Amino acid sequence: MKKLLSLVVAVLITVAMVGSAFASKLTVACDTSFPPFEFKDPKTGVHTGFDVELWKAIADKCGVEYELQPMDFNGIIPGLQSNQIDVGIAGITIKPERAKVVDFSDGYYNSGLLLLVKSDDNSINDIKDLKGKIIATKLNTTSAEFAKTADPKEVKLYPNSDAMFMELMSGGADAVLFDSPVIGDFMRKAGKGQVKVVGPLYNGQQYGIAFPKGSKLVSKVNAALKELRKDGTYRELYIKWFGSEPK
Repeated sequence: MKKLLSLVVAVLITVAMVGSAFASKLTVACDTSFPPFEFKDPKTGVHTGFDVELWKAIADKCGVEYELQPMDFNGIIPGLQSNQIDVGIAGITIKPERAKVVDFSDGYYNSGLLLLVKSDDNSINDIKDLKGKIIATKLNTTSAEFAKTADPKEVKLYPNSDAMFMELMSGGADAVLFDSPVIGDFMRKAGKGQVKVVGPLYNGQQYGIAFPKGSKLVSKVNAALKELRKDGTYRELYIKWFGSEPK
């Protein structure tokens, strides 16, 4: 009888612990400055953007509570590896080397890299013209790796996109090489009339939502993404933040 009672108590404790784990809030990391995917609204001081609103829609579908944790991009993968954060959504390119240390959802955005120069610069027309030049881009990104293939004089790396654009505008760099949606957003807003894109779209890639290895959230998030595409929510968010139909 005592053994049976002990077994029942153990089962109840286990169930309580599991229930508590699922009831706790998820810590969801996003980039501090990666418009239009995530950025702080200057009027409200609240982080918003495509990634932020897409995750909210996913969380609603999955029935999970979460706390958004803006942080530098280069801290997100290590945070997932150490289980300090549960989810990372920050325009994270799905790459084989990253997939070795974190799990990814299905791709949710098709992207690539664009080359941005000042509007009066006619010396750079594509990636080949960057030999011996100074390129500004973001730390620990696909663009940082790709920039090295151009044989530049220097690749300047920054923790956020605002800093790399400022380096171009101030004359500290000859070009910015970075993700196409972020380049497009800067051209339409802060850099309007002062910059231009040269060359084609380089290094086509997909963004995925990242999780610690073995996370049970992956399948749930993939199912939610499929539902959001089917019910039109994904399309509405895409048009809102990018001004065009999903590709």
